[in-house]
Amino acid sequence: MSRKKDIDLDLTGFAELFMNDEGRAESRLPRIYDIPLSEIDDFPNHPFKVKMDEDMNQLVQSVKERGIITPVTLRQKEDGRYEIVSGHRRRKACELAGLECVPAEIKELSRDEAIILMVESNLQRSIILPSEKAFSYKMRLEAMKRQGQRTDLTSVPVAQKSTSRETLAKQVGESQDQVRRYIRLTELIPELLDMVDENKIAFRPAVELSYLTETEQHNLLNSISYNDATPSLPQAIRLKEFSKEGKLSAEVIEAILGEEKPNQHEKISFKAERLRPYIPSSVPLEKTEDYIIKALEYYQRARERQKREQAR
Repeated sequence: MSRKKDIDLDLTGFAELFMNDEGRAESRLPRIYDIPLSEIDDFPNHPFKVKMDEDMNQLVQSVKERGIITPVTLRQKEDGRYEIVSGHRRRKACELAGLECVPAEIKELSRDEAIILMVESNLQRSIILPSEKAFSYKMRLEAMKRQGQRTDLTSVPVAQKSTSRETLAKQVGESQDQVRRYIRLTELIPELLDMVDENKIAFRPAVELSYLTETEQHNLLNSISYNDATPSLPQAIRLKEFSKEGKLSAEVIEAILGEEKPNQHEKISFKAERLRPYIPSSVPLEKTEDYIIKALEYYQRARERQKREQAR
């Protein structure tokens, strides 16, 4: 293992004896270093996503024009390299802007201290996906548990755990039950969790679905794709009950998802063989609906013109 780099992170107490008040105040400010991007590693299992979207484009442009205003926070590892704790988007923006270094504050942190700080800093974002909350809460709980706190929020609440649950819930700004629900989402297979992030599956049904086995979740995913419908909360609860009884087969999932929901509108369906003679062969299958809608719109306009002519 290589030796740590010789970076003086703090001013010695001896030197501070000879400073005036202004000097002492200035010395307590965090020291900022220009660290090469090539020496910075990602945070292990970082739960927050760095998206290549319009916000990132704006951040890159800002970095090109004004540089990094708020330094990133790094932790030096045993091998001498650095691990990013806070500022993943800023680090990526520097990379995209063509910079070689990023201004950084280097903190001496244990693994668990780094996890807690990483979660705290990223929870300040204006938009946080359900999956990001789920895994960040879980990581933070595990870190707190290793630090000696009772933090099992995935089990049924009991009186002796209430203090730690209340403390954690206050720290993240959620109710105790809501934190427990978010942690349950980490039991979903990635494909279903992506659907939660995309608002295709609602949060509360997703929590119930997290109790299904991995095989059952894959069967559910296939059924969702086939029926183009996601479970409502009552349906998700029924799926969970069948799973608990060991009776949730692919056929049962198909039957439950195929039920008409109370708020579903009446659907109109046509047999393909009846429509195909009126649709040009050049129209691909996935464009059939668009072609029919345009044809109906054209027919409606023709009827309106006919009515106007008859009224003259």
